[in-house]
Amino acid sequence: MSNEERKVHLKFTTKMLKKNKIEIILGGIIILAIFLVYLPAIRGGFIWDDDAFLTNNPLIKASDGLYYFWFSTKPPDYFPLVSTSLWIEWRLWGMNATGYHITNVLLHAISSILVWLVLTRLKIPGAWLAGLIFAIHPVNVESVAWIIERKNTLPMVFYLLTILVYLKFEATSKKHWYYISLLIFLLALLGKTSVVMLPFVLLILVWWLNGRISREDLIRSIPFFALSLVLGLVTVWFQYNRAIGTAIIREDSFLSRLAISGWAVWFYLFKALIPYKLSFVYPRWEINEYSIIAYIPLILLLSLLVVLWHYRYTWGRPLLSGLGFFVLNLLPVLGFLNIYFMKYSYVADHWQYFSIIGVIALIVGVVSHIVKRYQGVLRQIAGAITIMIVILFSFLTWQQGHIYKDEKTLWRDTIRKNPTAWIAYNNLGKILTDSGKIDEAITINQEAIRLKSDSDIIHSNMGFAFLMKGDFDQAIRHFNEAINLNPDHSGFYHNRGIAYFKQGRFNEAIKEYLTAIRLKPDFAEAHNNLGIIYEKQGKIEDAIKEYKLALSIKPDFADAHNNLGDIYNAQGRLDEAIKEYLISVRLKPDNADVHYNLGNLYRNQGRLDEAINEYLTAIRLKPDDFESHTNLGSIYINQGRLDEAIKEYLAVLKIKPDDPITHYNMALAYNIKGLNEKAIEELEFALRLKPDYMEARELLESLQR
Repeated sequence: MSNEERKVHLKFTTKMLKKNKIEIILGGIIILAIFLVYLPAIRGGFIWDDDAFLTNNPLIKASDGLYYFWFSTKPPDYFPLVSTSLWIEWRLWGMNATGYHITNVLLHAISSILVWLVLTRLKIPGAWLAGLIFAIHPVNVESVAWIIERKNTLPMVFYLLTILVYLKFEATSKKHWYYISLLIFLLALLGKTSVVMLPFVLLILVWWLNGRISREDLIRSIPFFALSLVLGLVTVWFQYNRAIGTAIIREDSFLSRLAISGWAVWFYLFKALIPYKLSFVYPRWEINEYSIIAYIPLILLLSLLVVLWHYRYTWGRPLLSGLGFFVLNLLPVLGFLNIYFMKYSYVADHWQYFSIIGVIALIVGVVSHIVKRYQGVLRQIAGAITIMIVILFSFLTWQQGHIYKDEKTLWRDTIRKNPTAWIAYNNLGKILTDSGKIDEAITINQEAIRLKSDSDIIHSNMGFAFLMKGDFDQAIRHFNEAINLNPDHSGFYHNRGIAYFKQGRFNEAIKEYLTAIRLKPDFAEAHNNLGIIYEKQGKIEDAIKEYKLALSIKPDFADAHNNLGDIYNAQGRLDEAIKEYLISVRLKPDNADVHYNLGNLYRNQGRLDEAINEYLTAIRLKPDDFESHTNLGSIYINQGRLDEAIKEYLAVLKIKPDDPITHYNMALAYNIKGLNEKAIEELEFALRLKPDYMEARELLESLQR
């Protein structure tokens, strides 16, 4: 190599290193911006469907869950790659939401970098800025901050990688890039079939690069379309047979859906350009399908696309490409196919996670192209406006992330922005009931019923609130209403059975539980509650049978293990009782009653150190558990630990100051310590409370002699 060649090579290498360094810095800025604006979301918790798909999903917790995600129809939907990621993470984070949030944010960061790289390869001006805008755009918060929307963030990575690798194939004509892109697309579809429109997108991008779509391009797209068709049909089957089932999502006609699709596209476009008043649930539009006004948005959209097509070889080309990308990715969620969420709203922010790239790329690309043609003040103004938009979007995204703190915050924010969102009132009412704020829950549920009086689930939740309040007649009234609206819902009969049980109407409760089990044979809770009634009626073998049935359905059912332990304990089968109690506290460590039961068993077996530990745990979980304090005091007396015994009895007297037995126990401790005056004082107090307390009277007479 000559000196001149070395100089050229060195200059080229230096230039490439400098370029790579700049790209690393720019990529770092995007990643840093994402983590800063999503910090509130990272600190958030689990919301809504996170329980059904993650925290309360038995397949996530099952050791063989992966098999069922990939090769069965048990899951409510078919997105096995996403389910696999959550299955793995459950073993890493468990109930710690932060880990899942960080993963979602990381996936979003990767996608933002990929947006930049894809647009760069497409030679669209302002590619890095477009990647940054996508990274911090407020509309994307719903997809990133909602854990279960891993169904968006994970497939998006493979979606963009497919495009990037396919463009590499277009540039090099090397077939292995084509096959790799096809494989990555399959992974994207296995994440979620929201990427089903990608074959059309690839053709648009080919047209953007080459100005035409050749016969070879169409042939190459066939395998992509085949994959989309197969996985799309699988998704439709799961939606209609598992996720939706017999639920009525929409009752409007095709013409109504056609009109609403036009409204939806313009809605999404507006939110992409002006992300103002973003809401978790938007008002569900009421459209008159017989009015021409209803079709104006669709007519305007089609007219615009026709005009852009006419000018596709000149100024219309970028607009047609960007809007085409936008509309194509929206097609699966425009309402022609039922999606369960459409029961509440026809639009949702997370449905435009893929399509918004087209709008961002179009706006940024066009503005960057125009600005590059000018110098001086115009460029400075454009730069200042860009910085202001980035700051504004960052602030809005950071602010939006706060509403995902927890489900209560989310639904209160939804109600504030959309007072007609009955599902928000319903879910907030359930949360308030679960947290013991019954009166507030009833008020919220009343508003939900006002908005949608024909909702079975709202009446059921209202019934449960009255059940928790102890107003069993009102509870039964609302459960009756829920059953009238939906006579095939096993949970409603189960809840009515609980109300009957609380009223002591055991035979009616049994009938309700049996109906619930007939409708849902694997209803573990119904079997458990049936066992409780049989146990109260003295039908011990029937009770054991029901508890075991509940555990065969739900092996991690802590309450059923505890109930079975109670029966074994009563039967003197102590080792079996201890086994059941230990399983119960392992599954539900905060159950003070089970720790108390274990303490009693250990005490009876002479395993005093273990008994002490269980009583102390019960007291830590339930400080007013006077029985644990009492039994612990008795052990301490037997061990000669009198000061500790007195401390426990004093704790009991703070809870039950008029308990004669505890005053008698205090007297015993004082007597052993030689504090006879204090012992006599306690005994006299005990006898004032219970004059016929013979043990206390005999000890008092003995001390007075």
